[in-house]
Amino acid sequence: MLISTLSERDRVWCRERTELLFGGLTVVSRGVVHTPSELPGFIAIEGPERVGVATFHVDGDRCELVTLDALCQWRGVGSALLQAVEQAARAAECREMWLITTNDNVDGLRFFQRRGYRIEEVRVGGIAATRELKPELPRTGFYDIEIRDEIDLVKPLGEGEGWSVPQS
Repeated sequence: MLISTLSERDRVWCRERTELLFGGLTVVSRGVVHTPSELPGFIAIEGPERVGVATFHVDGDRCELVTLDALCQWRGVGSALLQAVEQAARAAECREMWLITTNDNVDGLRFFQRRGYRIEEVRVGGIAATRELKPELPRTGFYDIEIRDEIDLVKPLGEGEGWSVPQS
């Protein structure tokens, strides 16, 4: 598998994937509307096929993973793309990565937590504010679960990259 930065041709494909997955060309996080196909990102290619894409946004010393789309599970596509974004964030001198997902994304919650991300905040009913900016969001998501809540996950970057455990 080859991971490379998004080319202009890849951006057309990214636009198509965003529309398919998110019901439009944009995604919303914390009141900010992002157009993933215009953001920095990486593409995963196996043979002649694109098998995944990740986009991100650096703001100061924090990097937001805006989208991560692996077309096939259990083959390392998502992990490789996430690693590429984390490396780019380190190169930009970011101290942490963060992302938002929704309560229905139970597979995503497992994926990110296994890679060192922790739940930082749960906004119960938070998707209502997002729907004001993007009313076309579906009412139900994975496993036919109603989409209601937003969940922020964070991972520190840099030396040690671990979480400190309070001493008692």
